[in-house]
Amino acid sequence: MERIIIFDTTLRDGEQAPGASLNQKEKLEIAQALVHLGVDIIEAGFPVSSKGDFEAVKAISGSVRGPVICGLARAIKKDIDAAYQATLPSRKPRIHVFLATSKIHMQYKLKKAEDEILRLAIESVRYARRYCPDIEFSPEDASRSERDFLFRVVEEVIAAGANTVNIPDTVGYTQPREYGSLIASIKNNVPNINKATISVHCHNDLGLAVANSLEAITNGARQVECTINGIGERAGNASMEEIVMAIKTRKDIFRGLDSRINTTQICKVSRLVSKLTGFSVSPNKAIVGGNAFRHESGIHQDGVLKERSTYEIIRPQDVGFVGTGIVL
Repeated sequence: MERIIIFDTTLRDGEQAPGASLNQKEKLEIAQALVHLGVDIIEAGFPVSSKGDFEAVKAISGSVRGPVICGLARAIKKDIDAAYQATLPSRKPRIHVFLATSKIHMQYKLKKAEDEILRLAIESVRYARRYCPDIEFSPEDASRSERDFLFRVVEEVIAAGANTVNIPDTVGYTQPREYGSLIASIKNNVPNINKATISVHCHNDLGLAVANSLEAITNGARQVECTINGIGERAGNASMEEIVMAIKTRKDIFRGLDSRINTTQICKVSRLVSKLTGFSVSPNKAIVGGNAFRHESGIHQDGVLKERSTYEIIRPQDVGFVGTGIVL
């Protein structure tokens, strides 16, 4: 089986959701739960953003064993220095550098031309690589970037030492067929793409984060960035539990692919994140919602009592769901 790398950003992008503030103790508790869940990478925070975030990333790096521990940084030396120092205690640290590449971001946010963006991208990756052998680079707003410029940036950052290139749909703008085409075109137009893992990071502004992530996987992406319960900026991120269970349930489509996730821990971790962030899970939320395995229609109940697979494509115990399924 070929493994899909699960990059969990609940503690970074997830915590950026308005109202989802976590203290260091709570972050450590979630990080340890993610270890038991079996995630490959934990993006523990954005170290330069505050002293509290720096200390939380450092504490997780020093106490959590198993996954790679990742710190986020802008393409600025002080950010990269902070990410390095915060993840230094980890046995498997990663520095994740990002820089916007879309025309709208370059013109209005960064006020920089393409050549300067390319130079900063290369220099920041080289600088980070001096500290750490595991470097990820994200061309922010990649889905709205000019493709030829995006190909050029991806090629150059790989040459500069990036092991992973993440292609974010930062504002949840793209459609599945369009996003899959983007991933396929990167594979076909970046000469050194075989030297890096293609990652995807999708937002849910149009409700398509999971669909886009899955389409990217079918087109060659092998790392997926996601969060527990899909929490995150604005409308949230791709939901980890939905991605993992889609791959597990539809082996006919995702043939030969699997993740390391211990799916029996999914509901337990979902409830923990919900409790600590204060964000309740909608009853009809896929996989982890309270109604996900409950049946009220008499016709459905009759079918389930005779043969569960008539109306349940996932066994409740496979995701750790506890509770009765028949509602009278």
